[in-house]
Amino acid sequence: MTSLAVGVVLCLTGWITLYTLLCNTNGSHGSEWNCRLVTLLHGILAVCITAYIGYVDGPWPFTHPGTKNTPLQISAMVISLGYFIFDMGWCVYFRTEGPVMLLHHTMSILGILLTLSLGESGIESCAVLFGSEITNPLLQTRWFLRHLGHYESLIGEVVDVLFVVLFVFMRIVVGGRMLYCELISPRPRFIIKCGGVAMYTLSWVFMVDIGCFAYRKSQSKYRRWRDQHKLAAVNGHDGKTD
Repeated sequence: MTSLAVGVVLCLTGWITLYTLLCNTNGSHGSEWNCRLVTLLHGILAVCITAYIGYVDGPWPFTHPGTKNTPLQISAMVISLGYFIFDMGWCVYFRTEGPVMLLHHTMSILGILLTLSLGESGIESCAVLFGSEITNPLLQTRWFLRHLGHYESLIGEVVDVLFVVLFVFMRIVVGGRMLYCELISPRPRFIIKCGGVAMYTLSWVFMVDIGCFAYRKSQSKYRRWRDQHKLAAVNGHDGKTD
């Protein structure tokens, strides 16, 4: 456990150092911009490592939940644990996130700590990290586009559609299948199963927010299309009258 604690401290220090360097070299963009760059890097790194764990290193999380942690799984969890502690502290200090996101970070930290302390179910934690972080680059891209003034464009539309589709498929469909395999397997401990249920429930909370966003955006686009259609009809009528 001492080596794990040292690893977490080193990773936390690494994320803080990266953020500090970005602030010093890219200070004109502000602290949130630089924090989101760190978040983007963690998302890409976490997806690459956990994808390798799930698809190459193994075991397959749908058939072998509750198995002993491997060194690579431990490394992935330690890296992400350091990041979540950093980001949790940043969000609390700058008060940029609501209770749902803070709850997500808290559950992620506690879940990883539990998995590391038990020495098992690392493959499920890595699968959850993969499913959670795979939409992160799109989410950060959306934020950067908005702040650069390019969100109301074709690329902004593509990013939004990809984010919603990927979130529904990975967090709801694949996540639901993963939870089912977790619950019916006799290997994972009861507390791990409870954690899986809690994380999946939180995914549905996010899903409701995303659904409301998608509805509002579709309504806005429809009203804009309707107004343009009416304007075109009026202009066409005026032209015939002349």
